[in-house]
Amino acid sequence: MDDDDLTARLKSYEGHPAAVAATGKDPVNVPMIRHWCEALGDTNPAYAGPDAVAPPTMLQAWTMGGLTGHTGRARAYDELLALLDDSGCTSVVATDCEQEYLRPLRPGDEITFDTVIESVSARKTTKLGTGHFVTTRTDVRVGDTLVGTHRFRILKYAPARQKQPPARSERSSSQLPRPERSRPLRPRPVVNRDNAGFWEGVARHRLLIQRCTACATLRFPWLPGCAHCGHPDWDTVEASGEGAVYSYVVMHHPPFPAFTDVDHAADAAGPYAVVLVQLAEGVRMISNVVGTPYDKVRIGMPVRLEFRSYDDELVLPVFRAAEEDA
Repeated sequence: MDDDDLTARLKSYEGHPAAVAATGKDPVNVPMIRHWCEALGDTNPAYAGPDAVAPPTMLQAWTMGGLTGHTGRARAYDELLALLDDSGCTSVVATDCEQEYLRPLRPGDEITFDTVIESVSARKTTKLGTGHFVTTRTDVRVGDTLVGTHRFRILKYAPARQKQPPARSERSSSQLPRPERSRPLRPRPVVNRDNAGFWEGVARHRLLIQRCTACATLRFPWLPGCAHCGHPDWDTVEASGEGAVYSYVVMHHPPFPAFTDVDHAADAAGPYAVVLVQLAEGVRMISNVVGTPYDKVRIGMPVRLEFRSYDDELVLPVFRAAEEDA
């Protein structure tokens, strides 16, 4: 079918339910609140003690169905995604979300929710490829009381084809690829007006941390305003590069060769570690530990910052075990 026919079929799903009377897998509970706050470094006293409430930004956490999904899931959403798959839009990426909080959630609250397919866009062309944006709206309730809404938008797209490099005979020696080029290119970071200064610093091999000019609180990742006092003005400090692994996960599936540490991977699509590094300045950032096998990464392991060029255009801040660096 042509684009107009496909778009018409896709838009016919607008207003259809994606989940009806679904229930949260667990009541709002203190352990999940504690783990969330520890992971984000949020020490707000409102989230601890006998009168604790859940952080508002946990709203989606209470509705997640895990690997088995929810019993309230409706057929319309699966049919919509299948139609997009059949049209060649087989890849998906989450693009943004909007949340509205109407009353705090407290331990013991039992969550129910309904989700509706709010909108499907016409065909759009992005750097990732061409596809359609799908927006769903979830209304979250405790009993009959609406406590929050969550709009979630994804892009279902057909991946853009990578430009083929010229034949070897057509390139000069200065144009020959680096060894890393034998692997897929890493995805490009999303650069916007809020974080452009950070990436400009990375290009100069400087790791810059925002600092609120009102209360001097450091923050990472970069945000348009201070989460501690709400002040909009900020300056930057340069990180020393010292840090330690605060937490990590090992990615086994799906295989993604572009993220493999070629120094230690048994094959081009081997497992790799994603680490949360606590910098000496007190903020945390997600990165990789290079030069260390994924199964040797440990919590508390001292690391030091370095900047690695992955291709002619991409420089990223990564970390190396301090012992190896020494």
